[in-house]
Amino acid sequence: MAISPPFPPCPPHPGGAPEDGVLRHAHWWQRRRVRYGALITLLTLSGLVILALVREQTGTEGFLVGLGLAVLPVPLLVAAFRWLDRVEPGPWRNLVFAFAWGACAAALIAIIANSFATRWIATATADPSSADTLGATVIAPIVEESAKAAAVLLVFLFRRRDFTGIVDGVVIAGVTATGFAFTENILYLGTAFGTDQLTGDTGIASVTAATFFVRVIMSPFAHPLFTVLTGIGFGVAALSGDRQHLRRGLVPLGGLLLAMGMHALWNGSSSFGEFGFFAVYAAIMVPAFGLLTWLVVWTRQRELRTVREELPAYAAAGWLTPAEPFALGSMRARRLAREYAGRHLGKPAAREVARYEAYATSLAFLRHRGRRGRAGADFLVRERELLNELWRRTDVARPALEHAARMTAPPVRVAAPPWPVHGAYGYGQGPAHGQGYSAGFGHPTAPVYGSPAAPSYGYGYGYGYGYGYPAAHIPGPGHGPGHGPSHGPGPGYPAEPYPAPHSHQ
Repeated sequence: MAISPPFPPCPPHPGGAPEDGVLRHAHWWQRRRVRYGALITLLTLSGLVILALVREQTGTEGFLVGLGLAVLPVPLLVAAFRWLDRVEPGPWRNLVFAFAWGACAAALIAIIANSFATRWIATATADPSSADTLGATVIAPIVEESAKAAAVLLVFLFRRRDFTGIVDGVVIAGVTATGFAFTENILYLGTAFGTDQLTGDTGIASVTAATFFVRVIMSPFAHPLFTVLTGIGFGVAALSGDRQHLRRGLVPLGGLLLAMGMHALWNGSSSFGEFGFFAVYAAIMVPAFGLLTWLVVWTRQRELRTVREELPAYAAAGWLTPAEPFALGSMRARRLAREYAGRHLGKPAAREVARYEAYATSLAFLRHRGRRGRAGADFLVRERELLNELWRRTDVARPALEHAARMTAPPVRVAAPPWPVHGAYGYGQGPAHGQGYSAGFGHPTAPVYGSPAAPSYGYGYGYGYGYGYPAAHIPGPGHGPGHGPSHGPGPGYPAEPYPAPHSHQ
């Protein structure tokens, strides 16, 4: 395995990055057009078939009503999974594939397989009631979770660079299950509407209202919750080393079995008595949802910490400024950087900053895997590709990130010297002032100055508050003039003057 040098060499200027350093997956479509053309054809045919089957079972009017009601939770769920993926956002094409697979291919497999298995059991046992129960609690969980897991497996195998950890597994699995639940809800809600048409029920007492409440209001996260367990298994496998074959095979399988078990428990809850459904919902589903939410948020915070810990090596080598690891390790600073670029240079610049943030995060994760012996043989090639992508965008992204770092840097307490300081920095021309500020942002002209914020009591000195960066985030001191190369405002950005020393009136 190739090992990363501690300080990779930095090119002399942004224009020095070779043009062939463009990431290989930028030509994803051109290199695999036949394979992905076949995949798109398969998903399109599956969508047409599932559309015809659902419309046949619900009728045109029921289909339209089911479609209108089933689409309501989809934007919220997709937005939630995109929020989880903000640290290292994956490409939209992966999410589109996952949703399409769940809504079309997985749903079609489930409808055909479940119907066939239920009819076979009913014929073999001559007991249709038991066949329906067995089909819902045993057959359906196995078939549906396996069909949804296929999308996670395909992304894991063929889009490996975009699948690097638990969060990626959770996002792909959750979006796949969201697509599956969307199609299933159309079927259930459309069928319920057809039933109401026959019975004449309307309003809250209708079957449609009850189905909508249970499937869309109470449990829109049910299918995503099941399949996320499979995604976590694949995420753990992605974090495993290439030689840990047993772990890479068994953990995803264990996640799939857990997903099937929870799905079976959920489907069988109605047979546990009058309040069985509510008992399972309150005692198992809600706590499991809370636990998985905590796990994913904790994983996201750990990813941000990895960014802050790994990128200073590249700052020391000159690829990044000392402020950038701190800014890239803060979601608030990232947002401020994109807003700053968009405000001054327009939306294309904001998108370039977003790409810069994504590439920097991928670089931090790559280096983290390399230090832990889990990187592949193309480690150095991949590292160089990511660095070149950063360098091509440095003129736009660097000023925005430095601005965001200044806006979000935590105050650091700096001890003042235990003696009076004369002149503009002390009490030479009037009442002494005892609060000073130290500005250190990696800028060679950043002064250390006194601020007339509050009068001193006695000797005119006190404790200053420096807005530099702690040593845990940026190598070297964070106070006074900055260390490392100086980078002025980029093209189109206004110069941000540093505060001059205050003169006391």
